[in-house]
Amino acid sequence: MPPYENQVKKYERRPQGGNPAQSEAWALIEAAKRMAVSITYDAGDAKATKDARKASLRLNWRLWTIFQAELTTERSDVPEELRINMLTLCKFIDKHTVGALVNPTPEAMTVLIEINRNIAAGLAQIPQSADAPPLEPSALPEQNPAPETAPPMPRQELDTEA
Repeated sequence: MPPYENQVKKYERRPQGGNPAQSEAWALIEAAKRMAVSITYDAGDAKATKDARKASLRLNWRLWTIFQAELTTERSDVPEELRINMLTLCKFIDKHTVGALVNPTPEAMTVLIEINRNIAAGLAQIPQSADAPPLEPSALPEQNPAPETAPPMPRQELDTEA
């Protein structure tokens, strides 16, 4: 069994419905995983490798655009200070992603991976209700950016129909 298979299984656990914070944490972890895999992905030619990195960056950017759109609606029930901080982070993600799309280096992508992991860790600690325990730390990805060897990048897009 390849050494990365156990790490991948941690990422594949989907959240149960009814808890938006845990669903958002899962989405951030999934996007971080795809960026991390794309860093080590080697298609044999530079253009295909760069395209794989750009695809994972675009996926992450769409996710953050969804967060940003939700935070700017009038019906948002996020506390004002947190909403402003998250919108500031969304602005940083926008700018950093544009730069990373121009030059998708592992260093530029690692910044986004770490942001996703940190925000996901915070979201995973928000229980569904006062009686529900937070996610176990084992459900979060390890802090290693990517496995030594990576499987080929599957090409998947966010489901835009809801």
